[in-house]
Amino acid sequence: MPEAEGSQAQNQSQRPNRGRNHGHRRGRGGKTRQLVDGSRSGGASAPSQSETSQSQTGSTATQRQIQASSEAPARSIPDGSNSNQRGRDRRPRGPRQVGRGSARHDAPRSFAHRSFGGHLTGVSGEAGDSAVSAAPSLSADAPEFVPGKPLVTRSKPTKPKTFAKPQVRLPKSTAEDLGTRIHEDIRNFNYECAICTDDVVRTSHVWSCTLCWTVVHLKCVRKWYDNQKKQTDLQPSEPRQVFTWRCPGCNSKLSDDPGSYHCWCGKDINPHPAPSSLPPHSCGQTCSKPRPTCPHPCPLQCHAGPCPPCGLMGPTQSCFCGKNESRKLCRETDYENGWSCQETCGDLLPCGEHFCSKPCHSGLCGDCDMTVDAKCYCGRVEKQMPCFEREEPQMSYHIADQSWFDGTFTCDRLCERSFDCGIHKCSESCHPQEEQPAHCPYSPESVTHCPCGKTPLGELLKNARVSCEDPIPHCEEPCHKKLPCGHLCASKCHTGDCGFCNETIEVACICGRTRTRSVCHQGNVQSPMCMRICQANLSCGRHKCGEHCCAGEKKAAERQAARRKHKLPSEVTSIEAEHICIKTCGRQLKCGSHECQQICHRGPCANCPEAIFTEISCDCGRTVLHPPQPCGTRPPDCRFNCLRRPSCGHPSVEHNCHAGDISCPKCPFLVEKWCACGKEKIHSQPCHLQEAHCGRVCGKKLKCGLHSCKKLCHRPGECEDANLSGKRCEQACGKTKLFCEHPCQNTCHGQTACNESSACTAKAVISCPCGVRTQEVKCLASSSNATPSRIEIKCDDECLRLERNRRLAAALNIDPTSHQNDHIPYSDTTLRLFKENTSWAETQEREFRVFAKSPNEVRLRYKPMSTTYRQFLHVLAEDYGLESRSEDIEPYRYVVVFKGTRFVSAPSKTLSQCIKIRAAQAADAASAAASRAPSPPLTAQDPFNGFLLTSPRFGLTIDDVKTALNSDLSTQPSVHFEISFLPSDEVLLRATTSYSSFLSPPALEQVLISLKPRLARTIQGSDVAGKVFLCHVDSAGHVARRDDVSKTDASGWSAVAGRAAAKLDTAVEEAPRTTGRRLVGLRKKKIERERSWTHELDGDVEC
Repeated sequence: MPEAEGSQAQNQSQRPNRGRNHGHRRGRGGKTRQLVDGSRSGGASAPSQSETSQSQTGSTATQRQIQASSEAPARSIPDGSNSNQRGRDRRPRGPRQVGRGSARHDAPRSFAHRSFGGHLTGVSGEAGDSAVSAAPSLSADAPEFVPGKPLVTRSKPTKPKTFAKPQVRLPKSTAEDLGTRIHEDIRNFNYECAICTDDVVRTSHVWSCTLCWTVVHLKCVRKWYDNQKKQTDLQPSEPRQVFTWRCPGCNSKLSDDPGSYHCWCGKDINPHPAPSSLPPHSCGQTCSKPRPTCPHPCPLQCHAGPCPPCGLMGPTQSCFCGKNESRKLCRETDYENGWSCQETCGDLLPCGEHFCSKPCHSGLCGDCDMTVDAKCYCGRVEKQMPCFEREEPQMSYHIADQSWFDGTFTCDRLCERSFDCGIHKCSESCHPQEEQPAHCPYSPESVTHCPCGKTPLGELLKNARVSCEDPIPHCEEPCHKKLPCGHLCASKCHTGDCGFCNETIEVACICGRTRTRSVCHQGNVQSPMCMRICQANLSCGRHKCGEHCCAGEKKAAERQAARRKHKLPSEVTSIEAEHICIKTCGRQLKCGSHECQQICHRGPCANCPEAIFTEISCDCGRTVLHPPQPCGTRPPDCRFNCLRRPSCGHPSVEHNCHAGDISCPKCPFLVEKWCACGKEKIHSQPCHLQEAHCGRVCGKKLKCGLHSCKKLCHRPGECEDANLSGKRCEQACGKTKLFCEHPCQNTCHGQTACNESSACTAKAVISCPCGVRTQEVKCLASSSNATPSRIEIKCDDECLRLERNRRLAAALNIDPTSHQNDHIPYSDTTLRLFKENTSWAETQEREFRVFAKSPNEVRLRYKPMSTTYRQFLHVLAEDYGLESRSEDIEPYRYVVVFKGTRFVSAPSKTLSQCIKIRAAQAADAASAAASRAPSPPLTAQDPFNGFLLTSPRFGLTIDDVKTALNSDLSTQPSVHFEISFLPSDEVLLRATTSYSSFLSPPALEQVLISLKPRLARTIQGSDVAGKVFLCHVDSAGHVARRDDVSKTDASGWSAVAGRAAAKLDTAVEEAPRTTGRRLVGLRKKKIERERSWTHELDGDVEC
């Protein structure tokens, strides 16, 4: 082991000679490697030394010597020093101060070695150092050169002369855990390779044993592995086994080859040397190695040595009987075997009578071994026996006691109970008894035929038998009793045993495939041999038997059938002797160039024993393994990027070179793809995705014709009923039942009638006589009970109160359904901003109402938004009585709404309702203005012959228009209306007459004028379109003239409000429609409306 004291003394004695031989070793980049232990120049080794001194716990004198050696300037190395440490440390990162081929002024040099000082070659020593130091060099603080003036010499600061101190080697680490000791020893250059006894440093490629955790150089362990493999190959031929090699640290047998260089946890392959902030050869990631008896991976940073025991808590684990639970540390939890609480099990045993008395145990309780009293079926033997040995209990009659009992076993005695004749006795073994004795089997009533059973006794005897003792005669018919060989006896009716069989039989051959006619063998058949060739598989599983009439063919067939049913293990020992293969294997080995020369066998062949002497390269050819190599060696891992390009045309993802059978990483670029159902082209889909899905419901009609496919986006032909036969699906029927009008909940049965024989389980609502109180109950209606009885609900005090209010409303002539005021609790600014962005404003209004109803929420914060949106939130909060303010700066300015002292509750009307009320008020004002200022008479123009609907609803169809206006248009049966859509997105209702009384166009115009108000109310109530106008349509279908458009210009409410501002000089002032009484004859005092606070801020309310 590298930690052994004896090996350390031997290694220290060998180091001076090894240092002289490797003093001029070149490192990476061709730079001369420098010494590490305190001899590195001006501060380059100071961080590593200070780090080392801080990590060690030694004496004060040792720490002072380390600090002095780290701060000492360059000095020569005496002979006999440990020069093996030269070039083992990484060069410090940072700007290089000298170029290639030049050395620093303070660089360490070996005695009598040549050094290059930048301009001349000299001998390292005091004279050489002084010559190098005296030579001019470039510097940032050099004086300015002026032509014609003498050169100004710079004064160089004198450095204090220091004396060379002996190098100090840090002691071995004394950390508690093995991983920390390995880290500290490698960091301090105190860890030796167990093979070459050289130091293991940060820049070395290392390998660690997974059993003893010894760390050695990777090149050393590969040579160690190759030597052992060569020795094994040179040994005489023996049965091939898995190759194992010895660990150089613990001599344990290992089967895996050393592999490539990686970090401790194995995540980073061929990593760069770890920085000083990380342990040596650590990738810095989480270890995550699995533990053998724990589901939690190692949480530590990538480290050497074994992972520490798990310190987490394990899961709650029930005992075997399930009565108790326990939770322990994960390392103390037995995941495989479980645990026992040692309480009585108490489970019911298979007998069904007793309970398990064992302590809490695993597995089944087993048979009941309780000792019970048992009696045989005949009742003559009573004994105690285990409960599980009892047979099926049967009722039997005890003759001596004259009582019934339960017999549970057979005593194997003869029954010997006398039959009813009193002469013969029963010769059967113990069996359940009946109360009355059995009838004698030799009585005249029982024996009605001869011994062979073919001839009745009445044909053989003149006088019938009277007693059971009378003889039984024989007939002349053949016996035909079954012989041992299976044939029937050919002798005449007789008593006693039958003779030999003389039948001719078919005898099967040895393999059982053919048959031959022969005299009966009396049950001992001697099989002949046929010429059929056996086709059974041999033990190798590759060759056939090929023998004539093989005796093992039938066994082989049974074996193959049992193996297919997983009844026998697939082992060679189960092969019959006739089918053991003795041929040569001859299969191609893994190398692909040679064949296996062993006896034919199952399973994979061993590795190829040959070697190859050609180069083995990676897929791109930039990484090569030089010969010789074992035959079948795989191409090496390449650290260069893959040169393949994806077929999609996008740039490839950077990844290492790999074999051709391994696919490149999937293309991560986002493209547009059609979904599987073809309804939508989806954006931003990964290029490698073979099929995109839009997430919509299919919606196609199923085979049943009643339901639609509810599966999400899928390929054509993969609907819900794709694999179902018949015109049905697996959805609920949904058709309305005949007896209760609830939807049928059975599985879809197509167009057939629903089965209503069972009671309906849907919910039905019953109410009191006034309809106020309701209750949900099960419907329970069926074809046999169409009107099931239900509980009766009676009216209560609330019902009486509502009835009293209804009568009061009827007495005051008030319609409760339409009785409401037209007060608008919102400002004009709120309504204006609401109409500018209706959908977003409705969402914010819902959040305000939820916030106002919640008693626990007092503050509402919005995400950053633009000025217009913040203004709407401020004015809406003002209408609700809430406090609001804007915080932060643009573009992160947001609104905060909170409840203050002014807040009471949310307004009763929504913004949408107030918009409709404002529109109704505008319409009433417009009609009042029209009545006050009638339009001048029209000039002689073409009379109106149709209606024009503007601003139709989105998605409006002709059928929707007919349905909405049918009740109004049907009031004029003599006028027919043709509905069509104009290119200007307007709906045209052209009127035509069919009777002579309406042939006059002016008469048709009067009918349309009288019909327009009713039609306008219907359109406004059903929200079919915006406005309705009278128009004249020429023969070509063009609108030549329409109603006065100035009454409803684009300004809408502004025009109506402008005309309504001009008041009539009358005694009665028009007041808005409100509930309550009106004061007639009083002029309303003109009150100057106070300007809103939002106008003072020019629309920006803390926004």
